[in-house]
Amino acid sequence: MNESINLLKRLIAAPSLSRHEDATAEVLVQYLTEVGLSPQRIGNNVVVLSPSHQQGKPNLLLCSHHDTVKPVAGYSRDPYTPVVEDGRLYGLGSNDAGGALVCLAEVFKRLHRSDLPFNLILALCAEEEVSGSGGLPLVLSQLPPIDAAIVGEPTGMQAAIGERGLMVLDGEALGVSGHAARGEGVNAIYRAMEDIHMLRNICFEKESSTMGKAHLQVTQIEGGIQHNVVPDCCRFVVDVRSTDVYTNREIHEMLQSKVQSVLTPRSLRHAASATPDDSILMEAVRSVGVPTYVSPTTSDWIHLGCQTIKIGPGASERSHTADEYIFLTELDDGINGYIQLINAICYVYSSMV
Repeated sequence: MNESINLLKRLIAAPSLSRHEDATAEVLVQYLTEVGLSPQRIGNNVVVLSPSHQQGKPNLLLCSHHDTVKPVAGYSRDPYTPVVEDGRLYGLGSNDAGGALVCLAEVFKRLHRSDLPFNLILALCAEEEVSGSGGLPLVLSQLPPIDAAIVGEPTGMQAAIGERGLMVLDGEALGVSGHAARGEGVNAIYRAMEDIHMLRNICFEKESSTMGKAHLQVTQIEGGIQHNVVPDCCRFVVDVRSTDVYTNREIHEMLQSKVQSVLTPRSLRHAASATPDDSILMEAVRSVGVPTYVSPTTSDWIHLGCQTIKIGPGASERSHTADEYIFLTELDDGINGYIQLINAICYVYSSMV
């Protein structure tokens, strides 16, 4: 526990905004080397294979991320100064997802020499918060095929067995510029407002039996150049959380048909994910009685094409908030919970082969 707490403090103290994780990558390489492992750095990702790695065995990936979002304005303390108060460790990234990351690192350290029915691979990744190509996608391109994965995120040690998809749309409403005093032109902001009103009130007819209905939020808007010019362009951003009953392409086409603005998807790849009910991971989760749910947030799961469970210490509602923290007891629960789950996976796998 003390090693995990100290590692998390070192990570908090090293700023690691997405795509700028050099410092935390170096902290992780140093720590893993100090405890007798042989880490490999791939960009700002840190990967460790067990020394007993055998070709032909299935591969179980233990994955979490060490990048963070920017600290929000409401912080009352330095986000990069780790402080323990009343059993809580405060600091940016402590909950999302430093707690899960240090727990998975500790579990790998304890189990990497064990005689398991599968190979363990530890991947501590960059660029998760921006779904970047320099994060887990880069790592996967240099690893053997992954058969199953545990993704470490703050879930209160409940198992997310499904995850909504993500599509970000860049909207652009066009008008005609003119002098504001004479009421000339066509105001692009007004056109954008009409479309935003339409998007705000849209209802997706089909509903997933496990994920409910897809939903969206307009999260950014920008328009105009000065007070006396009717704006000829207004841009806005739409965050769409999809389910397994629509593809992202279908949702994009549906929304585009209802608005005047041009909606351009940044990517259509981040579809909803679900763990098959008859999979080894699902059987293991059931055997240890871990509560399950469908996650409304995305993670590195979107890059994995295998059976996956998202689980970890901490609470999702603390992520991306001011004065982020994790309880020290949650780290202990995380380590023990991961080991219990991996032991259950071993048992289920061994009974099926």
